[in-house]
Amino acid sequence: MRTLRNSLSMTLIVLLALLTPVSAVAAWARLELDDSDRFVATMAPLSSDRDVRNAVTDRVTEEALRQLGPGPLRDAVRAPLHDAVHAFTTSGAFATVWKALSRAVQSSTQQALEGDSDKSVTIDLAPVSRAVKRQLVADGVPFAGRIPVRHASITVLDPADLGVSREAVRGLQRAGIWPGVAALVVAVLAVLVAVRRRRAAILVGAAFAVGAVVLIVLITVGRGLSLDALPSDVDRSAGGAVYDALTGSLRTASWIVLVCGLIVAAASWLVGALRGRLY
Repeated sequence: MRTLRNSLSMTLIVLLALLTPVSAVAAWARLELDDSDRFVATMAPLSSDRDVRNAVTDRVTEEALRQLGPGPLRDAVRAPLHDAVHAFTTSGAFATVWKALSRAVQSSTQQALEGDSDKSVTIDLAPVSRAVKRQLVADGVPFAGRIPVRHASITVLDPADLGVSREAVRGLQRAGIWPGVAALVVAVLAVLVAVRRRRAAILVGAAFAVGAVVLIVLITVGRGLSLDALPSDVDRSAGGAVYDALTGSLRTASWIVLVCGLIVAAASWLVGALRGRLY
């Protein structure tokens, strides 16, 4: 009976180590990706990120010049256009536009994950182009009225690259906080069924810590893979800023779980050591 209880406890502890990163990702996918307001709030600080601003400035400028084609008009508007786009991306108006763009990205991402759309998820920069054109016309820049305003965009996600992971992400979103609840139940059961409960508590803390370390490694590896999968015309620094913003809460949660797991393990060991000295 004692052997069976110990075996069951160890099985639950191993399961806990596996559940820890899964539960964190599930909660993150539900709270960050599935919630439009939270997604927009997470993306909002990026309107002040230098790499993102530079990427938007370059893309809007390049697309407008490409549509103009070679010639004296293109040469005449190049410098004022770039300066105007840069000035707009560093203004308060850009922060407002960026929130609207972020909300559209969240909606497109959900459609891609749910399989309702095979279109690439992009950030449509046409609102930026329109605002800049209006400013150039108001400033009296020659030929500004002839600058075309079309859909300059930055590709964020291609559903074709997701494969089976699309179904996995949707499954985690639907699960929400329940894997986290299951992890806590498994942790409690692992201690209760164990013959040596203090030892089991130490291992439970270690399991949380191991799961957190696995999650930190996955986030780090995922960053590199995500940046490698970006189209060649997307600025990697800006892509890294977006990835870091979206996974910031997940990274913070993993460190919190790591610290809490180590505290549980250390406290359980310390209680046993103190009891040994007292008795």
